Amino acid sequence: MITVRLQVKEIVKGAGIDNIAADFIDTLDEKVKQLVLDAAKRAKENGRRTIMGKDV
Repeated sequence: MITVRLQVKEIVKGAGIDNIAADFIDTLDEKVKQLVLDAAKRAKENGRRTIMGKDV
């Protein structure tokens, strides 16, 4: 698990949402994983071994 459920829950509470479904965290994890992999690919294509904010 990449994302932390408690932190996500705090964020959505701030947006006025009380609950999150279990499958939301799983889906969010997959999106985050793909985002990281895409950023790593961009860094590598640019000849860097460090992922930067601009890669996102």
